[in-house]
Amino acid sequence: MKTHPYLRAFLAGILVPTLVLPLLLIAFVILRLGMRISFPIERGLVFPMALVPGLWGVWSMLWQWSRERTHLPLGLHGAFLPLLMMPVGAFIATQAGVLSLGASSATWFNTISIPYALIACFLAAAIAAYYLAWKYIVGFANRVLGIA
Repeated sequence: MKTHPYLRAFLAGILVPTLVLPLLLIAFVILRLGMRISFPIERGLVFPMALVPGLWGVWSMLWQWSRERTHLPLGLHGAFLPLLMMPVGAFIATQAGVLSLGASSATWFNTISIPYALIACFLAAAIAAYYLAWKYIVGFANRVLGIA
């Protein structure tokens, strides 16, 4: 089946965030409303939930388009996505007043201060998680849809 490979690549790409983000939203609602744990994350929650699935889909389409030229494995291609998402997300959050950058830490919502060393550890964990998700889950969806 050779018809519409980019549409199928988009659908394979949006599979993971479309399944995971509602689970994160359910956990947030349980913590916020059920257990009455207060943290001001809802201002920064809606925009990524709308943007991330589409970005994964476009990133998958980009892999489909470039794989004949670059021969880059799918997992490695997916591991580059956090390197794009984190700086762009930080820029948008800084412009929106949600994030302020200091000399040794970043401050979210004027209450939560996170040292840059911890952010670097989170970035490394995100790269590893994205590599595995893209290699195994998106790769499986690509094989099922006949584009791998």
